[in-house]
Amino acid sequence: MCSEAELSKSLTDGPLAAIAQQFITQGTVRHIRPLGNGNINDTYLVDTETPFVLQRINTQVFPHPEQVMDNLCRFVDHARQRLHQLSGQRWDIPTVLRTSNHQHHWVDPHGSVWRGLSFIQGTTTFDTIQSREHATEVGHGLGCFHRLLSDLPSEQLTDTLPGFHITPSYLQQYDNTIRLEQLSAAERHCCTLIATHRQRLSVLEEAKAKGRLPLRPIHGDPKINNILIDTVTGQAVSLIDLDTIKPGLVHYDIGDCLRSSCNPLGEETQQWQDVSFDVELCAAVLQGYLASAGFLDAVEYNYIYDAIWLITFELGLRFFSDHLAGNTYFKIQRPNHNLERALVQFQLAESIQTQKQAIQTVIDQLKADYFTEAGCGA
Repeated sequence: MCSEAELSKSLTDGPLAAIAQQFITQGTVRHIRPLGNGNINDTYLVDTETPFVLQRINTQVFPHPEQVMDNLCRFVDHARQRLHQLSGQRWDIPTVLRTSNHQHHWVDPHGSVWRGLSFIQGTTTFDTIQSREHATEVGHGLGCFHRLLSDLPSEQLTDTLPGFHITPSYLQQYDNTIRLEQLSAAERHCCTLIATHRQRLSVLEEAKAKGRLPLRPIHGDPKINNILIDTVTGQAVSLIDLDTIKPGLVHYDIGDCLRSSCNPLGEETQQWQDVSFDVELCAAVLQGYLASAGFLDAVEYNYIYDAIWLITFELGLRFFSDHLAGNTYFKIQRPNHNLERALVQFQLAESIQTQKQAIQTVIDQLKADYFTEAGCGA
């Protein structure tokens, strides 16, 4: 296995340097190294006069990458016009780098699609919550993001991933994939949980169909390690991994943020039996989020618990279905990796269910506090 320095040298001396050069107006590439641990795209940090992020968009997941980039550019333009709403606090919006002919992406001779984004310096990310204050900042970051986009008409965004977070659709995919013969004990455990809860998986879609939950622009994947934290102040200052910006329910984002933040062992733990949902961290994340977002109505509060449980269970269903299908969506590092991930999420969903009353009490109190402060009834 090569060292990090050897890997960086091989990337810098290879074809990546020529690809990176497409997004550089002056100067040359000094070093290139892998960045982050995303499950979908290939991501690199390019060291040049001004460091930037180079990504190869996974066109198996995003078959229309130009639409992904169009959405991203609309987000950037809209959010920058509304930064004044955040009262002068630091909030960084990535810049989309252009090629020499002013395109927002570049296609290499092999058909791979690449993009360049500004690198937000002086920040870090975490895979697990470090403190209650960190939890509050994670919620604050998602709230700021939603606030900046809350008045962008969702019809101005393309649905780049039809079916994304539509849980009944994932259930159908699972039903089309599952074969009950020759399953391991862990696989049978997942099947049992899916059979037990399958009637609950349409709760958010039914609320949307009845007009109780409106479509809004969403991030789509606001897990904890997509929220950048200022290394000096400890404040949330940006959200990254913006491929899944699209019309959706903000409850998808709220649920995803909470399920990733309130599992102290993290989603990559192999000790899935020990996974539990931390209600105190949930309270801190929600407090930060609701104080920053400020646009949910009373009915939308009533679906927050459902979102927390559902999006957690949904991710378990997606990991398990991908495991059964041969790992075609999520990257894996070892055999049964997606099965292990599924077990973690299913265990977390079970923990959420057993603590439903405590979680709902937190939500009800925050709801009462918000509407009391706003001077209106809930």
